[in-house]
Amino acid sequence: MITESPVNITNDILSGFDSFDLQSDAIADLRANAMDAFRQSGIPTTRHEEWKYTNVKALTERFNRFGNGSLSGMVESKHIEPFLLAGKSVCLLVFENGVFNEALSSTAPEGLVVQNLATSMQDAAVKQYLGKIASSNTDAFVAINTAFMRDGVFIHVPAKAQGSKPIHILYINTSAEAVVTRNLVVAEPSSSVEIIESYHSLDDSQEGFTSNVTEVVVKQNANVTWVKAQLENNRTSQISFTQVEQEQDSRFSSSVMTLGGKLTRNNLHIRLGGTNCNAHMYGLYLLDGHQLCDNHTLVDHAMPHCESNELYKGILNDSSSGVFNGKIFVRQDAQKTNAYQSNKNILLSDDAQMNTKPQLEIFADDVKCSHGTTTGQIDEEALFYLRARGIGEQAARTLLNIAFVGDVLSHIENETLREQFQTLAEVKLMRS
Repeated sequence: MITESPVNITNDILSGFDSFDLQSDAIADLRANAMDAFRQSGIPTTRHEEWKYTNVKALTERFNRFGNGSLSGMVESKHIEPFLLAGKSVCLLVFENGVFNEALSSTAPEGLVVQNLATSMQDAAVKQYLGKIASSNTDAFVAINTAFMRDGVFIHVPAKAQGSKPIHILYINTSAEAVVTRNLVVAEPSSSVEIIESYHSLDDSQEGFTSNVTEVVVKQNANVTWVKAQLENNRTSQISFTQVEQEQDSRFSSSVMTLGGKLTRNNLHIRLGGTNCNAHMYGLYLLDGHQLCDNHTLVDHAMPHCESNELYKGILNDSSSGVFNGKIFVRQDAQKTNAYQSNKNILLSDDAQMNTKPQLEIFADDVKCSHGTTTGQIDEEALFYLRARGIGEQAARTLLNIAFVGDVLSHIENETLREQFQTLAEVKLMRS
């Protein structure tokens, strides 16, 4: 129990929950149990080891201003065009302040269930998995999200179905209120799907906060590719939690790109619950000003003959801050595990700071595991080499930074998406 949690903020959240009409709510018990879990934990502070470098006190003070679940009407089709990171040939789901905007969205590919969560509560898969993969008992913000969730995305990929085109979940916030979104994805055996999740602001002046929880079930021999793009302005904040459950012979790939946001916290937990699972985790964060990005990852190797690869890279300028806390957990029965983790960072300013903590907990004896981290400045020899060939200092620095992040971007298989990220990264790095 976190006894030092701000009592007034906790009371505001509990009071806000009392306004829900649980008698007519399809997930009343799930909400109530989540609030009970939150009562026990409270809001984490920097005294909590997992939140040591990320102070959320100021952020959580806006938790008494939850959105009312209605469209503002500010988002129009013309606003969508610049945010189509993978082009127009996608299944598009647009959410405005966390509420599904059907008029701006497109229909699902044939054979797949792709719809907003609020209208899917009676679906058998929703009843089976919602709130069961990401437990409210493990994280206070999962508990808050579960108690206050209004809408989000439900994707159900039938057995052997192959997604004919990417599914793009596009979140646009125009409100200063707290927005709560929830995603549930179930990929049945031998199916395949590509999902893009992106966050955007309409202008640089608006403030906002988003709480997102995503639950992913990857069944036997299924393949799920997930790309998250956090591109909001530097006055917004987001706390997200993604929990993935993998079954035998399944594959899951995650790429998280953080370019915007004042405070961003990404929790990514993957449980390899069957033999011969494969998980890939890539992250890129380009920070300036007073931005803070905190990536917490956990890979739980529960069964033998599984492999996980993790590569996170960051470039930090001005007074920005980064946090990487990655844990690989290998259980006693998880023999023949291969697990690799790497976190590399470049600091462009004396005031930028990076706190990194890779961890290994291994209880099996026949494994190959490694982890490493580096934090430093641009390679001066490489910089001299480029300048000696007539390239200006600023241009040389930009080229070296782009080369540094290239191997993260190279793992994005969608060519259109990869090129978009390359351009966005170059634009931000040229300003550094």
